[in-house]
Amino acid sequence: MKKLLLILYVAAILASCSGIRRIHSTGGEVTGVGSTSFSEPTPYGMVLVDCGSMKAGPGERDSLWGIDSTARGISVDAFWMDETEITNSKYKQFVYWVRDSIIRERLADPSYGGNEEFKIEEDKDGNPVTPHLDWSRNIPWKNPSEDEERAIESVYRINPITGKKELDHTQMNYRYEVYNLTEAAKRKNRFDPTRRDYNTDHAVPTEVPIINKDTAYIDDEGRIVRQTITRPLQSEFDFVNTYIVNIFPDTTCWVNDFENSYNEPYVRMYFANGNYNNHPVVGVSWEQANAFCHWRTEFLRKSLGRDGIYIEPYRLPTEAEWEFAARAGFDKNRYPWDGDMPLTEDDGCFYANFKPMEGNYVKDGNIISSPVGVYEPNEFGLYDMAGNVSEWTSTAYTESIDRMTNDLNPEYRYNVAKEDPYKMSRKIVRGGSWKDVAHNIRSDLRMWEYQNEQRSYIGFRCVRTKVGLTNTKRKKQ
Repeated sequence: MKKLLLILYVAAILASCSGIRRIHSTGGEVTGVGSTSFSEPTPYGMVLVDCGSMKAGPGERDSLWGIDSTARGISVDAFWMDETEITNSKYKQFVYWVRDSIIRERLADPSYGGNEEFKIEEDKDGNPVTPHLDWSRNIPWKNPSEDEERAIESVYRINPITGKKELDHTQMNYRYEVYNLTEAAKRKNRFDPTRRDYNTDHAVPTEVPIINKDTAYIDDEGRIVRQTITRPLQSEFDFVNTYIVNIFPDTTCWVNDFENSYNEPYVRMYFANGNYNNHPVVGVSWEQANAFCHWRTEFLRKSLGRDGIYIEPYRLPTEAEWEFAARAGFDKNRYPWDGDMPLTEDDGCFYANFKPMEGNYVKDGNIISSPVGVYEPNEFGLYDMAGNVSEWTSTAYTESIDRMTNDLNPEYRYNVAKEDPYKMSRKIVRGGSWKDVAHNIRSDLRMWEYQNEQRSYIGFRCVRTKVGLTNTKRKKQ
């Protein structure tokens, strides 16, 4: 089934890129020029959330919790969303890809024998191309030569306490670039000054726009150094931001989140042990979640065999998209289900993984997170939109966000600079987690966390914007 979807997807993309449309005679009438279009097949493991509108935010004042009614009307475009949170197993695939890419780089490095076959620097005709790794060539895990063994072993270390070999997580760095289309599209940043202001009563601007460009590098000590460069706009490349992120989860979050609590087994086992493979990944920061989204996009693009094609990127959901999806587009429900109780009244079955009572984490059947998808999905077919783990959104947090954002696809983004106050790095998380009481897993409530924090109760899921026509028929509110 996966192969069939991939074949259909490639065929659709190739069809959209093929040929030049000819303009035929139409008797002098303007009839329009046709173009090839296609609809994406359902991305693997994702659910379509159709476009729609709703009243987002709390609809009623809650004096007990100090919550005011802030509901306002919003509309969101259609998008695909992961039906479950990203699991340990899926995130491990990312970690292993980074590990294997480092090994391949070193296998091609003259310091480790210089096997040029692991790196492609020219095409089949001998023309130079941008150097890139050859992923079709297998790493010689079995019977490697002495140089190959040094390259492979270089990503591991011997734990000085246990004496066991383990992956050196400090090396698991992922470098990627993002073109900031939003900033590039703004009139104030146009290269032609006559197109920055259409009001002819104003003089043509003479000042050069000032841009902020994120970049990063690894210093001589092996540490990631991030910088934000402020300078006059010079070229399109000034809108390309470079990031380097260490992508290994912080497994120590289980100790650091809970003082005077014996959670050491989770430090050792939660991400490493296969018994937790289908649990949501945690200990992942907002920055790491974004890196995963970028890698997932590139992983799909390369699997299609055509690096030059455009596909809608995987990304974190906006806060508006997340709430619309969690509440299935309805205004009245505070949770992904009908009613204000997290369990059924007749047989006491729980709708979500949360903390049912003070000191009682296990009444719902789980002491920490549960495997994804064990509770019933909401009407859109999305699992664990309340409880299990809180989820990162792409949206930056500020106290005045509701007054700042548009009602069409609302979103507030802020790329925090190293020099900014720490509070400006806050990002919105939604849904509550296994450690929260019923009130805090409501779908209409907003919470936040610092973008570089890694918590034992925060994970994420990805979305992709839906391309093409959508069905706008919706149930009566």
